[in-house]
Amino acid sequence: MRILAAVAAAIVFSSSAYAHDVPDDVVMQAFLQPGGGRVSLLVRVPLTAMRDVDIPSRAGGFVDLARVEPTLRHAATVWLLQGIDLLQDGRVLPTGTLAGVRLSLPSDRAFESFETARAQLTGPPLDPAMQVMWEQGTLDALIEYPLEHSGGRIAWRADVRRLGQRVTTVLRLVTADGAVRAFEWHGDPGVVQLDPHWHQAALSFLRAGVSHVFSGPDHLLFLLCIAIPLRRVRTLVVVVTSFTIAHATTLVASAYGVAPSGGWFPPLVETLIAASIVWMALENIFDSVAGRDIEAAGGRAVARRWAATTVFGLIHGFGFSFALRDQLQFAGTHLLTSLLAFNVGVEIAQLVVIVGAAAAVTLAFRRLASPRVAAIVVSAIAAHTGWDWLLERGAVWWRFPWPAPSPAALVAVGIWLALAAVAAAGAWGIRRLLDGAARPERGPRAVSGKPA
Repeated sequence: MRILAAVAAAIVFSSSAYAHDVPDDVVMQAFLQPGGGRVSLLVRVPLTAMRDVDIPSRAGGFVDLARVEPTLRHAATVWLLQGIDLLQDGRVLPTGTLAGVRLSLPSDRAFESFETARAQLTGPPLDPAMQVMWEQGTLDALIEYPLEHSGGRIAWRADVRRLGQRVTTVLRLVTADGAVRAFEWHGDPGVVQLDPHWHQAALSFLRAGVSHVFSGPDHLLFLLCIAIPLRRVRTLVVVVTSFTIAHATTLVASAYGVAPSGGWFPPLVETLIAASIVWMALENIFDSVAGRDIEAAGGRAVARRWAATTVFGLIHGFGFSFALRDQLQFAGTHLLTSLLAFNVGVEIAQLVVIVGAAAAVTLAFRRLASPRVAAIVVSAIAAHTGWDWLLERGAVWWRFPWPAPSPAALVAVGIWLALAAVAAAGAWGIRRLLDGAARPERGPRAVSGKPA
């Protein structure tokens, strides 16, 4: 028991000390500029993220600025140089060279541009008489990587997890023509293509579309509600296609800045997504209680389900745009290609989910004595979950002030009504084509007569 108590105490104290040493939030700022046969990387990181270094100090615990440069070089080598890789056309560049380091104050704003940051690093250091604590300063470093050839596409890969619990990287790429492309991400995303080819951007966004569907519980639940009453492949294709055309319309329009930018809009969309789940689940319940089969009832019932999925698809498209907003920065100059690839990924995932769910529901219901009761129970669970989300998200949305009516708001409403009409027309056209393909051709009418 004493040994166990000692081990438990050691674990508790060591974990608390480690949590205290590792900062919670760290922001790493960086500039990249290719040119002249090399890539210049300027990095700024808070010194609180630099641990296990011998800090020269003087009376009062202040940093001895006259002797701090070797410590800064050691910290930059261990925590930055060994953890950052640059790639050119998919090949890792040779290890960079530490060309300069400097301790700066948090109030210093030199990293607002590449020119001022470089001038700061090549300029004189801080006055040795200043009183600076180690935790108050930032480490500025200049690292240069040799390029294998001129041109090419640069990619970034860095292991920043050691720096803090949550690390935000703010990277700005300075192109040859002087333009600046800004990037920002959290954690470790792996290899980041700063200027991707069209196929690299398309593949990345295709994966993002597939993963977003499978990682969104509200979207999966909505697709399940769609699949419960449907059995035929043609009906599934009609419904899924109308839903895809609708959400692709709002997704592309939002990516080009047509969506409202107020803080009230995202919680409103999330509330309406929850309402769409409740609506579809209740519709399944009412049809099951009344004994109506959507596919056996004819075109009117299918048209009602098609119209509902088209309307809700417009709303879900806004939800997709919120998830895609942070990733569009990695599209480079291929915005439209990336959006189309994302939609293709969403469509593939949706077909897999709906066809799989419909097949699973059909097989499960065949083994039950009362498939209608099973459909009611599953839909009731979905409705209950959607209702909880509706109340929770609606409470968040209600706290936002309502937007004031204005001419610009009326114009935006008109634009979105026109886009909704375009999406509905496209979905209706696809449905008519599928109906025409499924309708059997009529042969010549037989001539009736009496037998001889």
